[in-house]
Amino acid sequence: MRPTPAAAWIATTAATALLVTGCGSSGQDHAPKKAAAPRADGQDINAHPLADLRQGGTLKLAIDQWITQYNINDVDGQQGDAQEIIKTVLPDLFDSDAKGAHHINPEFLLSAKVTSGSPQTVQYDLNPKARWSDGTPLSWRDFRAQWQALNGTDKAYEAADTSGYDQIAKVEQGSGAHAVKVTFKTPYADWQRLFDPLYPAKYYDTPGKFTKGWAEQAPVSANAFKVGRYDKTAQTITLVPDPKWWGPRPRLDSIVYRVLDSSARPDAYLDKEIDCTTALLPEDYRRLVEAPQTDIRRGARWDEVHITLNGGRGPLKDLRVRQAIQHAVDRKGIDEAFAKDLSFELKPLGNHFFMPNQKGYKDTSGGYADFDLGKAKQLLDAAGWKDNGEGRPRTKGGRQLALDYVLSAGSTAAQTDQAELVQQQLAQAGVKVELKKVPANDYFNQFVNRGNFDLTSFRNVDAVYQSMLTPVFVRPKNGNLFQNFGSVGSPGIDALLRKAGESTDQATAAALYNQADTEIWRLAHSIELYQRPQILAVRSGLANFGAEGLADIDYTKVGWLKK
Repeated sequence: MRPTPAAAWIATTAATALLVTGCGSSGQDHAPKKAAAPRADGQDINAHPLADLRQGGTLKLAIDQWITQYNINDVDGQQGDAQEIIKTVLPDLFDSDAKGAHHINPEFLLSAKVTSGSPQTVQYDLNPKARWSDGTPLSWRDFRAQWQALNGTDKAYEAADTSGYDQIAKVEQGSGAHAVKVTFKTPYADWQRLFDPLYPAKYYDTPGKFTKGWAEQAPVSANAFKVGRYDKTAQTITLVPDPKWWGPRPRLDSIVYRVLDSSARPDAYLDKEIDCTTALLPEDYRRLVEAPQTDIRRGARWDEVHITLNGGRGPLKDLRVRQAIQHAVDRKGIDEAFAKDLSFELKPLGNHFFMPNQKGYKDTSGGYADFDLGKAKQLLDAAGWKDNGEGRPRTKGGRQLALDYVLSAGSTAAQTDQAELVQQQLAQAGVKVELKKVPANDYFNQFVNRGNFDLTSFRNVDAVYQSMLTPVFVRPKNGNLFQNFGSVGSPGIDALLRKAGESTDQATAAALYNQADTEIWRLAHSIELYQRPQILAVRSGLANFGAEGLADIDYTKVGWLKK
């Protein structure tokens, strides 16, 4: 599963995949020898030429929840499975390689390049063969409608991310019937992440179409696959090849996505109900590594595990309380507890924008996330929360210092273990934490997306453009949280992120993102835990699929090897 340019994918997890990701253990009683994580361009997809693949077959995959919103640019469309599916059925303009470099997809674009630097102007030359499933050719009008919906000027569009689009001055027809000309008001380095995937103007040009038109279904497609069936009773979504597709014929006859709790996936894999699952947990790895006709495939993915603090309500509105929480959480202890039986060494992550195996990474935490129980207690004292002695919650104005930690009911034992460990750690500082499990299908839509939590843990993944994380850290506006679900931010962070997004020099942009990150740590926006290794159990006969690392998967090339 790969990134969408709209934003970083999010997935419910404290330590375990609810997307296709993972890591393994040694399967031995003694602690395994620790190894470094795979390099940034590491991947394992069982690469084969198409001649080695048979025509036909089904790929069966698991998803977290029933998809309620297929507009991934809507505030309720940010769940990772929706983005995986929609990018498989809508125009996918750019693809990433194993090193994270971006290339045009020739089935949709003949070229895309900056034609002027002052003002920055980009011309897209569309493939004349590219058409929507209703027969309408892709055109500049689709680009214009998407820009108008996402540039932030019309608040009726509840856009999850306006960054980049809000820097565009105009979108118009370029020099040719199939050309699109995009003119920016200010430079935007990550222009390739915009309009990818592309939505059709006919189904996108009003606020009603933007939201209601994509609720629980995709009304149109324009890719190698289309949705063949939505089966809400069976909780499955089936993609099939689109006979109107103008590109190479897919090898697969279908891709079936089935809603499964992550805890049920190892058994589902062993029962051949799905063809790929995470092998991250030691107990799962021990079973999956012995499964017949199974590969354990490893790669390096942009994938972080963190805890979000909600500064928009309750005691966490107070910066001192949020900072105290950061100091009371022993990140190293959490990492070591989770990684005890893993072959990968996990270290506390010191950056919200860069992974340790990525150029630009530096530890920007500035001591704000250091485990220091004494400092945590001092901050809570200063915030007026009375210490009532060991084992008792602090109080203020007759109420206890109590927070909820919201989890999906589909959480694995590892996710629950992490929450319980945080609960124990915060109790030492006098903070009472209630673990609150909610229905898996409601976790994002009713809780995370709406800021209905004090603490929660999920992942941001595949943020191969740092600007994809802008909506995670900018301040909410007019009731729109974007992806800053904890509502923690500042004008200074907003300004630095905008400046970084406008910088076309990578070193300068990295410095600006790291400067913003220093302030993000100080404001206790979220507690980064670790970069998550990517290790999967995959059917041995499945080619061109698996631990793809930073690369996109081309589903026209995914298939089953000939016997």
